[in-house]
Amino acid sequence: MVKIAPSILAADLTSLKEEIRKIEEAGADLIHIDIMDGAFVPNITFGPEMVRAIRKVTELPLDIHLMIHNPQKFIKPFLQAGSDVVTVHIEASGDIGGAIRLIKEGKKKAGIAINPKTPLLAIEEFLEKVDMVTVMSVYPGFAGQIFIPAVIPKLKELKDLITKRNLKVEIEVDGGIDTTTAPEVIKAGADILASGLEIFSSEDIKKTIEELRTVNSDR
Repeated sequence: MVKIAPSILAADLTSLKEEIRKIEEAGADLIHIDIMDGAFVPNITFGPEMVRAIRKVTELPLDIHLMIHNPQKFIKPFLQAGSDVVTVHIEASGDIGGAIRLIKEGKKKAGIAINPKTPLLAIEEFLEKVDMVTVMSVYPGFAGQIFIPAVIPKLKELKDLITKRNLKVEIEVDGGIDTTTAPEVIKAGADILASGLEIFSSEDIKKTIEELRTVNSDR
């Protein structure tokens, strides 16, 4: 069963508690929280205190996507705030391996994210150390971007690599996910779909989540 992770960046932040309640009732599996530092990406969003606030109002797993440089410096604050999955970018500066070790030492799931133009070779050494790979299907930094079809071959290659190595690593796809693109990424091997505007702009969130999860992928 494909998991759905609504991206809170697209929610109405003035009514965040109510927005979270909506996606809970609609059947969301995780809450995707984008953390941007204004340096690794040209935007600034949330910090550990936002994660702590969200943790207080939901029991859904919190999927923290760190789009920041030197992520190892911030792992502990995010873990202490209540994160369940913490993902770092292979393209970020700093000790990426050290960041992953800190997440695992904190008894939480670790993820590695990869941008559209970055080859899979860049993350191969980490595949046996992480629980999830987030394949970016847009360039990180802004919500509402258009899905990049060129990532589909990368998804298929990654799925084959994980299968051949018999690894228990989930594949998350993040960026431009809607009911049109979801079938393509599911067929290519996605296990988790991070989706923002498609969900939070919907008049029927439950129906949208069900459609994203069950679209005909011929998988």
